[in-house]
Amino acid sequence: MKIMQSSGVPIYQQIADNFKGDILEGRLKQGEYLPSIRGLAKDLKISVITTLKAYEMLEQEGLVTAVQGKGYYVNAQDTQMLMEQHRRKVEEAFLNAIYSAKLAGMTREELVETLETLLRLEEM
Repeated sequence: MKIMQSSGVPIYQQIADNFKGDILEGRLKQGEYLPSIRGLAKDLKISVITTLKAYEMLEQEGLVTAVQGKGYYVNAQDTQMLMEQHRRKVEEAFLNAIYSAKLAGMTREELVETLETLLRLEEM
């Protein structure tokens, strides 16, 4: 799992997003258990509380279920519906970015160039 300390995105959100991607793309399947909270925290060198917060976010979204004494396992998913929800979030973020770009006086070309630069940085 790739966590970036200086990304501006909270670590718990990065963890949750990584697991969401793994679930949506089928790398984590129904019934599989997530790594233990303590084990993941140790591997990532982060707080157990941060890991727990990420797992609780996933549980609130219905992606995983907690089993006392065993941990968190992946729920059955309506993958199409989840992906559509994420697409709507992307569209909303793009609309917010377009609005902010207009306020900043950016041209369409500058906005596209900024997006392409960010995409390249993300691939590194």
